[in-house]
Amino acid sequence: MFLHTSTVAVLPGFRLRLSFNNGVAGEVCLFDQLWGQMFEPLKDETTFATVHQNDELGTVVWGNGADLAPEFLLELMQRQQRHAEHCNPSSANPAAPASSLS
Repeated sequence: MFLHTSTVAVLPGFRLRLSFNNGVAGEVCLFDQLWGQMFEPLKDETTFATVHQNDELGTVVWGNGADLAPEFLLELMQRQQRHAEHCNPSSANPAAPASSLS
């Protein structure tokens, strides 16, 4: 079975509540991932809130066309949960690249 996101809800602080077709659900903070030409505009909370589930792609997509692979989202969510990482946009440095952006 290919991994897909099933639902997405926007939360404050550049976070998403996601569910996946494998039954896993949780929250993920994306602020540290918002770098580069496609993702930099998402640092605006209004633009970030344009996220929606795209069933054809099987993942989340923003109004500007940016999307993230479901595997990346699940791995990031699980890593943040394991390390009890907190989303803190005011102190984050989004300069470091993420390896699994699509």
